[in-house]
Amino acid sequence: MPETKENVVVLAQFSVLMDELLRSGFQRGRFAPWEIELLLDIECCSLGDAAKRKALQAYENAVQAEMENGAERPMRFSEFLAARNRN
Repeated sequence: MPETKENVVVLAQFSVLMDELLRSGFQRGRFAPWEIELLLDIECCSLGDAAKRKALQAYENAVQAEMENGAERPMRFSEFLAARNRN
């Protein structure tokens, strides 16, 4: 499934969100509903700081690949962790 204009925009927003989360800290006060859902999902996952950071970096790469293949929204972090644990 090819990229659409909408998922390109969502991927760009996701990249900004992950950059803020992993690197620079949040520089804004407004978030899209799906961003809030992802942040809450990430917060609910029980991982130590170092393990969470490593998992988030892998998650970012997995979401980017999935969205470049046509996914409309990023998968949840908990879904990523569950799939990774199954493999």
